[in-house]
Amino acid sequence: MTDPHPMLAVAPEVSEALATGRPVVALESTIISHGMPYPKNVQTAREVEELIRSGGAVPATIAVLHGVPRIGLDDAELDLLGSDEHVRKVSIRDLPHVIARGEHGATTVASTMRLAALAGIRVFVTGGLGGVHRGGESSMDVSADLTELSLTDVAVVSAGVKSLLDIGRTLEVLETLGVPVITIGSNDFPSFYSRSSGFRSPLRLDEAAEVAATMRAKWDLGLAGGLVVANPIPVADEIPESEISVLINRAIGEAGELGITGAAITPYLLGRIVELSGGESLRANIALVKNNAVLGARIAVAYSASTLRG
Repeated sequence: MTDPHPMLAVAPEVSEALATGRPVVALESTIISHGMPYPKNVQTAREVEELIRSGGAVPATIAVLHGVPRIGLDDAELDLLGSDEHVRKVSIRDLPHVIARGEHGATTVASTMRLAALAGIRVFVTGGLGGVHRGGESSMDVSADLTELSLTDVAVVSAGVKSLLDIGRTLEVLETLGVPVITIGSNDFPSFYSRSSGFRSPLRLDEAAEVAATMRAKWDLGLAGGLVVANPIPVADEIPESEISVLINRAIGEAGELGITGAAITPYLLGRIVELSGGESLRANIALVKNNAVLGARIAVAYSASTLRG
């Protein structure tokens, strides 16, 4: 592998794994600082990292601390991310500003993808993907996650597109950008809290090794960009779409009344849905992230094995 970018601070455990070809799984940090309340967020982050280790891979949670992009965090750094209210939500456009100012930043899907790729990491686990917001055809509110997926060679394991978005239009944009969208073990594309979104998955695979082979084929062909690996939430943990959609619509309406837009809207909606669901959405969120971590480790192990053979 090539050496990581010189601006990155790579944790020793991650650096050793990358140097020896061992599997590594990247993790975002926005879910810690802006996705869950403290201390549940830090506890979940540690449990997710342990699941990845148990699966035979090395976890690499990514964030910007004191202006330095860090690939792999220790316990104190995880706690800082989860408890410091000044940690900024950082997407691709924000990275140069936060680095130049020496600030703390929690990375989104897009910025985590970019930093993971610079470090040489090919598999990334998150909760849900960003996409086209409802009403995006007029507001032009489209997540940078989609553009990044067309540019950066990382497979992103999620529970699908976040339920509060326009999933149909998001899938159309991903098709236009040439991003493979694969659902694991189902013909239905999932929608974060629910196993089905009402949309058929463009592609289906059933095994981690098949995903790893698809990754290799894509990049060996010189086809730049990432892959969406949609992993439906476990049956026992899902909230049926008919139930969660009522709460989402109410939260979106309230956000509009309050004038909440831009980067602030997703954290607001996720928090409000937790309140409206009596905590059920947070329980589901934690369950799906852990489920994704298990799959992500399997894919990373399979991809690493295929790379060593190849």
